[in-house]
Amino acid sequence: MNACKKSGNQYLYFIVVLALSTGARKGEILNLKWENISFERQVITLEETKNGERRVLPLQGYAYDLMCEFFKHRNIVSDYLFPGQSALYPVDIKKSWENAIKIANLTDFRFHDLRHSAASYLAMDGASITDIAEVLGHKTLQMVKRYSHLSEAHTKKVVASMNNKIFTETMSAQEAEERKEDEYV
Repeated sequence: MNACKKSGNQYLYFIVVLALSTGARKGEILNLKWENISFERQVITLEETKNGERRVLPLQGYAYDLMCEFFKHRNIVSDYLFPGQSALYPVDIKKSWENAIKIANLTDFRFHDLRHSAASYLAMDGASITDIAEVLGHKTLQMVKRYSHLSEAHTKKVVASMNNKIFTETMSAQEAEERKEDEYV
């Protein structure tokens, strides 16, 4: 994120924030026009998606705040949120993305991996597979499973928390206190 923020491309950071906060594909983001943004409803409407269906994405939190600020300084000559050198086309972020990846010292990381990250963050925050499928626009739950797998460390933490809630009542006060201390270590 820091490398994107420092990029010579004025749009890269916000594009990456949108990718992480909405799970949208690169092409979906780059082709956004101001008519696709509803500030009142706090949503982005994607008219043309990979699977050919219309999709509505929530625009919340930090991404919404950035969008409001971005709107104040928009390029009024272009309908695109992220216009290229010609206002008739969206910006090309290929070189700036590659530079940011290099500066961040990442290997084997593609823009599409941001979509994977968004799905994983949703899953780790408790979103159901159905919710994630809706956000990502997947028709089958099988597609979601390849994006929303959880890390082993996270699943251990979730199971430990669940066990703690279930069995704390049956433990003595001393056992419960010792278990809490173990979790903090």
